[in-house]
Amino acid sequence: MEFDLIEGSSIVKESTVTENDTAIKMGSGDLEVYATPSMIAFMENTAKDLVSGRLPKGYTTVGIEINVKHIKSSPLGANIKCNSTLIKVDGKKLFFEVIAEDERGTIGKGSHIRFIVNAEEFMKKAENN
Repeated sequence: MEFDLIEGSSIVKESTVTENDTAIKMGSGDLEVYATPSMIAFMENTAKDLVSGRLPKGYTTVGIEINVKHIKSSPLGANIKCNSTLIKVDGKKLFFEVIAEDERGTIGKGSHIRFIVNAEEFMKKAENN
């Protein structure tokens, strides 16, 4: 099956750091700063949203790999922008560059891989494992 995905396409999403996004709330640290797991989830969500509207009905993507560095901390209330770029399509395997920034510059960057799946078939397999 062919998928109408364009290498080089990108999307930018924005979010504000809330108490629920902090390291202390996520359990990943002891400080009230933007948690690495929150940043990673935002990166994955941005990549997912980039391609979800271009997939046939009944198809979605699942994250299979992420490799990022969390470079700088961001405080409560910081405005986070995440840019995801689809850099390569290899059949059903999608490769993304992900970059997160706040008002002071880049806070995280790396790569992410997602795989296109038929949602119904995927769930059947997951339930039978």
